[in-house]
Amino acid sequence: MEYSRAAAARIRAVLRAILFDFNGVLVDDEPIHFELLRQVLAEEGHQLDQDFYWSRLLGVPDRAALALFLRDRGEEPSADRLSRLTARKAAYYQQRMWRQGFPIVPGATELIASLAAAGLPLGVVSGALRDEIEMALEQIGLAHCFKTIVAAEDVAEGKPDPEGYRRGLRELNSLPPLPARLLHPHEVLAIEDAPAGLAAAAAAGLATLGLAKTYSAGALGGAERVVASLEGLELESLLALFSPGP
Repeated sequence: MEYSRAAAARIRAVLRAILFDFNGVLVDDEPIHFELLRQVLAEEGHQLDQDFYWSRLLGVPDRAALALFLRDRGEEPSADRLSRLTARKAAYYQQRMWRQGFPIVPGATELIASLAAAGLPLGVVSGALRDEIEMALEQIGLAHCFKTIVAAEDVAEGKPDPEGYRRGLRELNSLPPLPARLLHPHEVLAIEDAPAGLAAAAAAGLATLGLAKTYSAGALGGAERVVASLEGLELESLLALFSPGP
């Protein structure tokens, strides 16, 4: 879908760049992460139940999730053990995606393409591994639309810490092509599906849009706006959501 220059200029005056979460926003893979994390822990003699995963581990990077689970079971995992378990889980995930393909969130491909066509710089800020993010973007043929990717290995602290979003904003401003003027945090929108991600984006000063898919809209109260789906979401609807007024 094409937009007029006036429409593109209006949205850029309000929102000048977009940073996407990955798991649950671009790729509908949270059930797969649960299944594979449960498999890795079962190989270690532990049982991961659904309630613990959805309430405590959802959206947490693999290494931190494994550490949290094992400590909850009274174990203090070594750095080497965490590295081995994280690598094993990543290998299982990549094998699954190579075999089945990434389950793309409905509407995500169209939204990315429309925003990129309007000239908005795009990025990903995620607790997923870089290889996983790049594989998915290559699958949908839109890797070229993204100016920056901030992945799990790029930060010391995962969400809800704002480090990833601060780095994403910094790279939007410093990587070519450079913006005509500095991007300020309130001009950059983060699209998230979990409270931890919304908290991270808000702490970095970004505008926030919650996707009520993994969590209910009520659980995403930290978002400035909430949508039920990415389907049908595009330039004009984002403008309507975030425009400060006529």
